[in-house]
Amino acid sequence: MPLGVLCHLPLAVARAVLAALRGRLGALWWSLAPLYLSLPLPGSRRVSAPSSAAPAGPRREREQERDEAAPTPTSVNYHFTRQCNYKCGFCFHTAKTSFVLPLEEAKRGLEMLKEAGMEKINFSGGEPFLQDRGEFVGKLVQFCKQELKLPSVSIVSNGSLIRERWFQKYGEYLDILAISCDSFDEDVNVLIGRGQGKKNHVENLHKLRQWCREYAVAFKINSVINRFNVEEDMNEQIKALNPVRWKVFQCLLIEGENSGEDALREAEKFVISDEDFERFLDRHKGVSCLVPESNQKMRDSYLILDEYMRFLNCRNGRKEPSKSILDVGVEEAIKFSGFDEKMFLKRGGKYVWSKADMKLDW
Repeated sequence: MPLGVLCHLPLAVARAVLAALRGRLGALWWSLAPLYLSLPLPGSRRVSAPSSAAPAGPRREREQERDEAAPTPTSVNYHFTRQCNYKCGFCFHTAKTSFVLPLEEAKRGLEMLKEAGMEKINFSGGEPFLQDRGEFVGKLVQFCKQELKLPSVSIVSNGSLIRERWFQKYGEYLDILAISCDSFDEDVNVLIGRGQGKKNHVENLHKLRQWCREYAVAFKINSVINRFNVEEDMNEQIKALNPVRWKVFQCLLIEGENSGEDALREAEKFVISDEDFERFLDRHKGVSCLVPESNQKMRDSYLILDEYMRFLNCRNGRKEPSKSILDVGVEEAIKFSGFDEKMFLKRGGKYVWSKADMKLDW
């Protein structure tokens, strides 16, 4: 586009055009960079390393990672905000920044992911309903279902800020709503950091369950098993709520997030052993919707996108970001995600996730 034309566009449109150009130029640079860097300097003589020689240590690992075929981003977890109104002691995606992408930039990234093969998007945080009182995530949900026509759109929330009017406006575009509930004892919820003051987290959970039924949204529960709830028996309550899935996670430590000197949380006191986790699972083996996820399954089998749309690699026990997909494209960024596609499939990461395909009694 000629610069003269760009100068006469409205400011918002001009920004959008510049952002799109920046993304395309960034992707072009990264695609041409290997060729450019391989050219010899004028007057220099290129010396090739012997075929038997190989780069050592971390350098070799990085080059091997680049050579691997990029995985398909079938299911993506987009943590578009780190801000939250709760203070869960074991949280491993803490409020290190208050940054949230502009809506149109977020949409551009989601469109790029769809073109790269994304079938399911899960919006998370932080608390996704904090931004613009749920309007931001609502508009993203509507865009993904209506414009991108994704088979599955879901949200993970603590549920404290969701109102019925949100379901009235956006419920038809949402396949699954997952509510975090770690205990059916309100005193334990307070200990964990899910206290709502005079409000009751468990009572609110039942209210949200009813709204999901009324507005045809599949209802899911996520629970993090830790030192404060590991002895609890949740069989009766889970069966009464009858979620489509009950995701049960083992409390996980991530350096720099909920563990270590530069962390905002100290989750060490919440950690349980593998044996403790297995005992909890065994106590609830009669719950048909139970989906267990140990630390081993969880660490490398999720594609996590942060607030800057960078993939987060957790292989080394901390979240190491790739470059943003908005700058280098999905295929280049995902190579550094640490994503284990085989483990994703092994843990049952792909399932019947579109409400159109679910046989549910709403």
